Amino acid sequence: MTIEQLFNGANIFVLPFWVLIILLPNWGVTRKIMESYLPFVALAALYGFFFVNSLTAENAQALSNPQLKLADLAQIFANPKVMATGWTHYLVMDLFVGRWIYWEGQRTGVWTIHSLALCLFAGPLGLLSHILTSTISQKFFIRTEEAKVETATTSS
Repeated sequence: MTIEQLFNGANIFVLPFWVLIILLPNWGVTRKIMESYLPFVALAALYGFFFVNSLTAENAQALSNPQLKLADLAQIFANPKVMATGWTHYLVMDLFVGRWIYWEGQRTGVWTIHSLALCLFAGPLGLLSHILTSTISQKFFIRTEEAKVETATTSS
């Protein structure tokens, strides 16, 4: 298989997981699949393959330079093998963060569809969205166990 085919395969591989957590978050199959770390193991293994195959003496030297400039980094990422490595890094980490957002939503009841959609397309913005949504929800909409107990005690 070529780097291009593996790259395309990785892009397609993550899509069913995103569809499940965004469109079918409460389905038992979604929960069962998202309990597993196997998708991340597969993607991390692919990342390792790409990493080893993209590493050259020149790249290693440039990346280890504490004076690395943005233009130098852009030149390194112009190599398709390096770009495939970087993109797979995004795929793994964005899906992992999406999984965390999904499970937090399941645990707390906080609405996550917007944060997951953002995470799919712009990982850190999805994380930020979930943090803000969770904070706002907890502050204004979700009553904590303490508040429920306090309300029950005072109304008795």
